[in-house]
Amino acid sequence: MSTGVASTQFPRVRRLLDGWKNGLDRIGNQAQFYFRTVGSIADAFLHYKGETLRLIAQMSLGTGALAIVGGTIVIVGFLTMSTGALVAVQGYNQFADIGVEALTGFASAYFNVRLIAPLTAGIGLASTIGAGATAQLGAMRISEEIDALEVMGIRSVAYLASSRVLAGVIVVIPLYCVAIIMSFLAARFGTTFVYGQSTGVYDHYFNTFLNPTDVVWSFFLAIAMATVIMLVHTYYGYTASGGPAGVGEAVGRAVRTSLISAAFVVVFISLAIYGQSGNFHLAG
Repeated sequence: MSTGVASTQFPRVRRLLDGWKNGLDRIGNQAQFYFRTVGSIADAFLHYKGETLRLIAQMSLGTGALAIVGGTIVIVGFLTMSTGALVAVQGYNQFADIGVEALTGFASAYFNVRLIAPLTAGIGLASTIGAGATAQLGAMRISEEIDALEVMGIRSVAYLASSRVLAGVIVVIPLYCVAIIMSFLAARFGTTFVYGQSTGVYDHYFNTFLNPTDVVWSFFLAIAMATVIMLVHTYYGYTASGGPAGVGEAVGRAVRTSLISAAFVVVFISLAIYGQSGNFHLAG
């Protein structure tokens, strides 16, 4: 009686409490799905090797018409190439204003590795591999294919979600190699060929400030982002509902959530790695 009276007298409070409760329920369901997916990666590796290999080929080079343009590798390569060129343009002009344009090589070695290349690769992963995974799983969910797999005795989470997370982590390693190489080449080409800086000067400052440890941490950051992005996208695709319109809405929500999650991953891991000392030594 008191609950009914309270809901009648204070409808806004009731709606606010119901919104918080629903939000906590969604967070709990997502956490449960993520733990199940991570825990089933071993099953996906042992029992669903063929599906995992197919997903690796599809995510990296693309299948069908996408194979013509190289799939995700070409997309991420062009994205990081454009950001590397921006490092050359902005770095050279800003440093030239104070007479130290020779330090453009330092900007490429420092900012590309620590921030620009990982974030750009994360955006490319979310908009290509991640969105595709959400759309595929969502289409399977609304057409009841996932229910059919479970009726056949196939572990749907391991077969569909864990295999995609595993494939995404495997694909991101060579993918990030292409990304970071393209960012380095674009910055070097823009600085030496467009602005006419000596290649010897550029290479000297680039090699002086390029820390191999930072490159290793950059790969670790890319792998962590790929794991988070694939977990988010597989969840929204696996739980999609509402027909084709619901799948489209799930893709939009997944991209938005994965981009925000990738930004948080970059911030917290960068703070954990570079927050105390920065691992930066001015030399040369």
